[in-house]
Amino acid sequence: MSSTDFDQVSDNKRNRTRFSGGSAGAAVALAVPTQEFEPLELVSSGGPVDSFAYLTVKRAFDLAFATCVLVLLSPVLLFIALAVKLTSRGPVLFRQERVGRRGGMFHMLKFRTMAVRPQSETDTVWTVPVSDRITPFGRFLRRTSLDELPQFINVLRGEMSVVGPRPERPFFVEEFQKRIEGYSCRHDGVVGITGWAQVNGLRGDTCIQTRVAYDVYYLRNWSLLFDARIICRTVLDVLRHSHNA
Repeated sequence: MSSTDFDQVSDNKRNRTRFSGGSAGAAVALAVPTQEFEPLELVSSGGPVDSFAYLTVKRAFDLAFATCVLVLLSPVLLFIALAVKLTSRGPVLFRQERVGRRGGMFHMLKFRTMAVRPQSETDTVWTVPVSDRITPFGRFLRRTSLDELPQFINVLRGEMSVVGPRPERPFFVEEFQKRIEGYSCRHDGVVGITGWAQVNGLRGDTCIQTRVAYDVYYLRNWSLLFDARIICRTVLDVLRHSHNA
């Protein structure tokens, strides 16, 4: 199945997923109809994720790309760090535990965009686009995706890749694994800053099952050319949103 065919199949199957979050340990209500997807799309990722090219060449590309981004954008990173510090109280960076490849845990980095609140809440409450806790400068960072730039440090550490399924919080991973067939397959590969699901509009409060289907498709059809295509689409999306910000 080509990526175009997959787009056409999945575009007609998107449903919004609703979440109700609260304090630590709160139940999460998930409305994710599993019957909409063929089992083959969700049962096993298979593909080239254990190949030499994926494990070595992709890693070499990640190191080179992340280094270039951090060096070339260092003035931008410094400006954002100062702006975050001057416009709201709290740390410059937001650190949150996420689940990586094969279930490994790491702390993903972002520029802080919201007022500080207890970690017990941020780890168990689903993020929605509209929140009165988002700072004015943080809203700009989110619209332009500039808050994600510190994740290139995660890439240098080997915790993330430039391209791959987006990492999720342990609380939600545990819930999704109970309710969505094949959810664990998305952890067969290295998690990424951007991914096939994200460039197809599946980010934030969108259907989790559709995201899983896109993530598994990416892992089963991975190539450096596929990564390059996703990076190009991501850059175009960022430029378009920056123009409209």
